[in-house]
Amino acid sequence: MNIYVLLKRTFDTEEKISIQNGRIAEDGAEFIINPYDEYAVEEAIQVRDNHGGDVTVITVGGEESEKQLRTALAMGADKAVLINTEDDLDHGDQFTTATILAQYLKDQEVDLILAGNVAIDGGSGQVGPRVAEQLDIPFVTTITKLEIAGETVTVTRDVEGDSEVIETSLPLLVTAQQGLNEPRYPSLPGIMKAKKKPLEELELDDLDLEEEDVEAKTKTIEMYLPPKKEAGRVLEGDVAVQVSELVQLLRTEAKVI
Repeated sequence: MNIYVLLKRTFDTEEKISIQNGRIAEDGAEFIINPYDEYAVEEAIQVRDNHGGDVTVITVGGEESEKQLRTALAMGADKAVLINTEDDLDHGDQFTTATILAQYLKDQEVDLILAGNVAIDGGSGQVGPRVAEQLDIPFVTTITKLEIAGETVTVTRDVEGDSEVIETSLPLLVTAQQGLNEPRYPSLPGIMKAKKKPLEELELDDLDLEEEDVEAKTKTIEMYLPPKKEAGRVLEGDVAVQVSELVQLLRTEAKVI
């Protein structure tokens, strides 16, 4: 089975983030595999171990993305592909990324594609479905369970307040939701093996794409950090006094009543 995982390099939201000149300052920022993509990598490895085949992780970005690809290889993926757009594109969006990935995948024998449900930096959840649309294959989002029997695939997906079971067939693209599995940590032997696993680097020219073919359809007008939260206030005294003070604050400060 030929399994592909769409991977994104994202900044670690647990670390301090700063904005400079309308962009996230990368100096001093910590970058990781998008956490939802880790579920996709783990599920791909488990599917391969149960059904055979190879797992290939793919990302679109610059040279710095190699670190995250090597991490996925250390987790257990077999091969990696970096589509380097550093010298070709100043700005891209979900359309850009999906078009590049789909162009690469069109020439591959694809059985199963996995991606994260969303990226924690953008949160649009568009890339996976866009890739499936361009490849003209079925897709199921926010999955929490995946079962494969021959060409038949049974998927459980997360819906608001409940779950939904869908039966479909390969080839298929799915996006991983939290709860699908528990991603493994790269082991020391896995890290050593990852250094020798193949990592192919391509550019737009290799995919017969021009800059205008993948030109972004959206434009970022402004980027800013959320306002700092003010310290909370503790009301004291009898309950009746606290209620009276709270009502007064809601009317004069919060202005919600």
